[in-house]
Amino acid sequence: MFKKILLATSGAPSTFGAARVAFDMAKRYGAEVVVFHVMGVPTKAYSQVVNDVRTGEEIEVDDEYRAWVEEELKSTFEKQIESVKYARITLTTGVPSREILRAARDEDVDLIVMGASSGDSSAYRKGYPGSTLQRVAKAARCPVMTVHRETASYWGGFGNIVFATDFSKQADSAFKFALNSAKELGCDLTLFHALDISGKVLDQNAIEDGLIAARARIRETYVPLMGDFKDFDIEVWEGVPFVEIVKIARERSADLIVVAHHSRELDPEKARIGSTMEQVILRAGCPVVSVSKPDKV
Repeated sequence: MFKKILLATSGAPSTFGAARVAFDMAKRYGAEVVVFHVMGVPTKAYSQVVNDVRTGEEIEVDDEYRAWVEEELKSTFEKQIESVKYARITLTTGVPSREILRAARDEDVDLIVMGASSGDSSAYRKGYPGSTLQRVAKAARCPVMTVHRETASYWGGFGNIVFATDFSKQADSAFKFALNSAKELGCDLTLFHALDISGKVLDQNAIEDGLIAARARIRETYVPLMGDFKDFDIEVWEGVPFVEIVKIARERSADLIVVAHHSRELDPEKARIGSTMEQVILRAGCPVVSVSKPDKV
């Protein structure tokens, strides 16, 4: 299922958890890892002078600098690279989100793995992942796995997947990825919907009616697509969606959360990850995969 994984990394400690998961997956499933690093954003079109993505300093990207960066990445991920059969490092310059998307398309990867940090710590104080992740997750034609918390990177493979649905069109693609993963990797699958009652005043009868309706909708929408796959169950809880998704993942000792990513904004340069996705990424104790398009699921 995973033949080629693109590990998009700045080489900063905030991406080490994502690297650990990417290389562990490659080792378990025989995949190739492409360690992809954007050295900086050109100060002018086609200029060799770039603003370093981590420090913001102006640096001239010549052969010597490129060789130094590659050696630094080799040193940083030396043990992981040696642990897998196929791994290579690719360097480029440009706007990180655009170059990651371009590389994923050119390499025809099955999965992009990223840390949730863009290097701007202020993004976390506001409670949002970095803008690079937002843009990549929105526009990528393959699933995007995010590993934010360090604890989320210490995991022993896939045993239990939680698929969280909001019944959107994008959720159909996310479901296909979750089901295919569960089938091929021999996992249990939990189909989950959080009935959003945040900011609403509802009596208990209305809540219970909503729970019954959501459970019936899951059965009507997804169960007929299961085929002979039987290792699944259905859960519907009321509450704040991101809180309930994180709670059920913790209760089920989930190894992976799969959610749909969608936005009303069509321009990937302006689109933001939905607030539920943002908060799940920041709080989950396991990797989170977002799926927005049906191309590679």
